[in-house]
Amino acid sequence: MIKNIIFDFGDIFINLDKPAVFTALTKVGYTEITPELDKIFKDYEMGLITSDNFIKSLNQIFPKANSKEIKEAWNSILLDFPEHRLKFVEQLASEKKYRLFLLSNTNEIHIDFATASIGSDRFDRFKACFEKFYLSHEINLRKPNNNIYEFVLAENNLKPEETFFVDDTKENTDSSTALGIKSWNLLVGEEDIIQLKTKL
Repeated sequence: MIKNIIFDFGDIFINLDKPAVFTALTKVGYTEITPELDKIFKDYEMGLITSDNFIKSLNQIFPKANSKEIKEAWNSILLDFPEHRLKFVEQLASEKKYRLFLLSNTNEIHIDFATASIGSDRFDRFKACFEKFYLSHEINLRKPNNNIYEFVLAENNLKPEETFFVDDTKENTDSSTALGIKSWNLLVGEEDIIQLKTKL
């Protein structure tokens, strides 16, 4: 029996345009994800480097761009947060049938931008739906690494077999499934989080 639900954020609640960052960076010299870029992105997502150092690191790789352009390119991934999804999770929270958690690979610049673009009132409504709101840069862990799921399970005394996880990235749901967590790899554009109860 499912007692706990862990949600991803991007493309589950807030819409994303994942290629947009790289499209924007091609204007300043980006061609492909190099090992150096991959490490910078992951380190920043895990809060291992500051926002200032993140921008400076990208500025060194893309000297044609200024800091403002890099920040705008970085935030171009974030789109709208449909009201029907906010109302859905508010309704789910009000039913008090499940313990609700958010677990997102995100970083300081993105969450600051998302809060501003969604509106602080709507963002506060959203955050209030969850017992815990885990952001990778705050806990220094990231999906799909097993230790991020183990951390959430242990900190909240959750049993894997009583826990449901939804994420739009198959790599993330594969790793959660391997730990015994029932998981839904939501297909963006074909499925919506409001269909959750049909998946439980």
